[in-house]
Amino acid sequence: MKSKIEKLKSEMLTVLKKADSHDTVRDLEIKYLGRKGLFVDIMKSLKDLSDEDKRTVGKLANETKTELEVAVQKRYAELEMAELGEIAEKEWLDVTVPGKKPLIGHRHLISKFMDDLEVIFAKMGFAVAGGPDIETEHYCFNQLNIPPDHPARDMQDTFWIKNLKDTVLRTQTSPVQIRYMESHEPPVRIIAMGRTFRKDSDATHSPMFHQLEGLMVDENVSMANLKAVMTHVLQQIFEDPSIKTRFRISYFPFVEPGMEVDCTCPICHGDGKISDGTPCRLCKQCGWLEIAGAGMVHPQVLENVGYDSKKYTGFAFGLGLDRMVMIKYRINHLRLFFENDLRFIRQF
Repeated sequence: MKSKIEKLKSEMLTVLKKADSHDTVRDLEIKYLGRKGLFVDIMKSLKDLSDEDKRTVGKLANETKTELEVAVQKRYAELEMAELGEIAEKEWLDVTVPGKKPLIGHRHLISKFMDDLEVIFAKMGFAVAGGPDIETEHYCFNQLNIPPDHPARDMQDTFWIKNLKDTVLRTQTSPVQIRYMESHEPPVRIIAMGRTFRKDSDATHSPMFHQLEGLMVDENVSMANLKAVMTHVLQQIFEDPSIKTRFRISYFPFVEPGMEVDCTCPICHGDGKISDGTPCRLCKQCGWLEIAGAGMVHPQVLENVGYDSKKYTGFAFGLGLDRMVMIKYRINHLRLFFENDLRFIRQF
């Protein structure tokens, strides 16, 4: 019996030494040491021995089994270390080499500009209001006193949503003002910023562009308030306290009177020429830039949202944000904002 145990031990150790995978070791463990393994058969045969031989052979069998179990665990560990060694050889990392700095993005120039505008207007007590990009005629035109035959409703200016009656991509952020007034009582002091859509495309126009509109409604609001707000805002945007404004009569259906707002050129400061005497290309030597549309809110618009036009007055204005950014940062083509060229984006 002793020789049988020694033979089994020698056989298992020899085969175990050649095992090259965890699965092979596991199979050997089951074959020799499992519940139905060869070593169990030896243990079962001890009952046929004398009492003295049981003690001697039983002790040897237990010691051998323990030794083989240790050998199995050792082989598992050797194979695991070998695998880790291969991984380390293939995927080694020199911790002394300086790391690569990950690329970190930043806000797009237009988004950053919009954040800056929020701060400027917040200091003046204006809240930020928002609304949907897809609007109904009711909010985009009707409530703004734009009649059915107005050119703004024509297909050449407006994107109409196919298969949806009276639905358009908003041509301005004015519908946000209407929605806000319908749900809020005066006084109102808000700005509405976001994407707007018209069928324009050239160096300074895009079918999708960003617009900011401001609205103030309260008792005794006048043109003086409008001029003060517009002048201060433009001075803050261009970071130039010398900026001046002027107002020229114009027509917009939702304001009365309506006007174009000009400001002195932030490059030549109204001189028409830059410091070295070169003619200013931005303002074309006139010293002024047409910068916004504005006016006193039309009484009919106030009545449309349920305000008493005899008690309340207000002003509204609109700025093209893309063009403002182009002026402030001396950018010569609108397309640069949408091309995602990192050489351009990283400059700001």
